[in-house]
Amino acid sequence: MFLWESPIARRELENLIASSAPFPSTFLAAMKKKLLLATSLIALSLFPAFAAEDNQIAESQQKWIANYQKQANVPKPESMLLNTSPEPSLNKDFVSLYNGKNLNGWTPYGGHCAFEAKGDVIVGTTIHGSPSTYLSTIKDDYADFIFTAELKWEIDGNTGFMFRGQVKVDAKGKQTVFGPQAEMEADSKKRFWSGGIYGQSCGGWYYPLWLNAHEKARNAVKYDGWNRITVESIGNLSKTWINGVPAAQWKNDEYLRGFFSLQIHSGKEGSVLFRNIKVKEL
Repeated sequence: MFLWESPIARRELENLIASSAPFPSTFLAAMKKKLLLATSLIALSLFPAFAAEDNQIAESQQKWIANYQKQANVPKPESMLLNTSPEPSLNKDFVSLYNGKNLNGWTPYGGHCAFEAKGDVIVGTTIHGSPSTYLSTIKDDYADFIFTAELKWEIDGNTGFMFRGQVKVDAKGKQTVFGPQAEMEADSKKRFWSGGIYGQSCGGWYYPLWLNAHEKARNAVKYDGWNRITVESIGNLSKTWINGVPAAQWKNDEYLRGFFSLQIHSGKEGSVLFRNIKVKEL
């Protein structure tokens, strides 16, 4: 029920009008209609309406249903939350996570793909035969924050940003990074889920960008230029934006703090530039 449909709100509005200075009843009736219309318009501006088809899988994405219908994390389309929030301001109170000189404050997990500090960018390069590698912040207790970074593909490849990430080590010393990742997909995939949220080593896609409502986000990536990813996590709610376009909105009570990582995926080749990596803790 909307505010203006509430019997209590209607009664209070009628009492307010009736208690005003004496006016002809026709005037009061006209005023009542105008006030109700104004209230309705204000409420509609504050609470955007969604069509039912927004939460349906887009025709262009139908082919992916079979791939993920048995995956542990895959959400029901109708239950997926839609991010309609503007991208947070990225101008004040942010701390850079890269000093522009070396990789102090970072450590690699999981493999031996290469990361190198080169001026204002970090260059990540796939090493054939290496598992996916995660250059991760040594600080591992980021909880509530706004994180943002830019990347550019030199050689097409899968990549992304772990947030609230964790790592486990088995008896043989193998490191496994796990947790939520803001995905940045290779152009060759032709799926365009960059900005979606993937459960790395913990069940797969939490939030695929396959709904009709995600059409703008699927078209936001520039494979020949720089791309900005922004992640806001507060409590159990995380939101993402890709080049300023709202992408994911996801609730989760399991991963509430951890580190950030730059991912270079395993494969034959791939090279990604990262820059303007910064965070504001909330």
